[in-house]
Amino acid sequence: MKVGIFFGGTSREREISFAGGRTVYDNLDKSLFTPVPIFVDSLGNFILLNWEHLYKGSIRDFYPPSDLAPSQLFQCYIESCGDLSLAEQDALISRIGRRITPDQFSTLFDFAFLALHGPYGEDGTLQGLLAWWNIPYSVSGVRVSDIGIDKVKQKQWMQHAGLAIPAYHLLSSATWQTTLDKQALLTPLFESLGCPIVVKSPCQGSSLGVSIVRERSVVQLAAAIDRSLFTQEVTATTWRSLALGDKQRWIARLIDLREGIGLPVTVQGIHISQPEALLQYLDQHFATNDAPLQLASIHGEDEVLLEAYVEGREFSCIVLEPTPGHPIALPPTEMLKGGALFAYRAK
Repeated sequence: MKVGIFFGGTSREREISFAGGRTVYDNLDKSLFTPVPIFVDSLGNFILLNWEHLYKGSIRDFYPPSDLAPSQLFQCYIESCGDLSLAEQDALISRIGRRITPDQFSTLFDFAFLALHGPYGEDGTLQGLLAWWNIPYSVSGVRVSDIGIDKVKQKQWMQHAGLAIPAYHLLSSATWQTTLDKQALLTPLFESLGCPIVVKSPCQGSSLGVSIVRERSVVQLAAAIDRSLFTQEVTATTWRSLALGDKQRWIARLIDLREGIGLPVTVQGIHISQPEALLQYLDQHFATNDAPLQLASIHGEDEVLLEAYVEGREFSCIVLEPTPGHPIALPPTEMLKGGALFAYRAK
């Protein structure tokens, strides 16, 4: 049986998916299955990947190819290459494999193993595409995936079913950006939710944009909200205190999706997709202006979910349905995280 392993994807969790796809590729029993690596790039292209690229440290180590990358100073994702034509995309893709289309799936593999994370991977989008082309796949169906990725919708359905859930509060990005008195906005949340407070991005996966605020600190809670909305404030004092090398390292962390908000970003209504352009913009702004700047990922969130913290052990329980209407629960697997969060580094 040929198994198409889908990994990468368009979401900000693509690096976790890349590592997961490599794990599946390595551990699939080759005496029973032929693994077919299908890399989904952040533009939504399906690429039959040359297997050797699976063993790179991250996606940016091979795509875009370094000699065709938009920056020689920073490692970038394909989004920083600007608006590429189909021919230009194909030129990049041909360096690491070949583009394939959904109508070719059935000729390449018999079954799809989805190692994708976050939007367009866990939200039912790809599941719907595979169902349209009659390709069986490894995860939940379209409707269940759509509900599962949306933590707010999931809570509402659980409440409707009479299940107990932690107290929670929704804060919109618009409210957060326009409210100047953060103290007055956030202090009541400690009264209604208690402390610690869990802060989440409602429609991302579970690896990024998640924080636990353990002290009754408005400063810490505000920083957690910024992380969940994928925004980053830069002050004149901070930027001017950095030497050139430190500024470059700051930009490098910002554009790394494993720890930063990534590119492109918007700042003062301007869209910036290249790291050198962002570095130049910050230098020019703070040369004459003391006002802080708010950088916002164009793939950020519209709202943030704040929850009361629940102390306990965490388990995953996979449910299979080999025969319609007859589900089978596999034994629970405990997440031994080594810390409070089962976040990117832990995974």
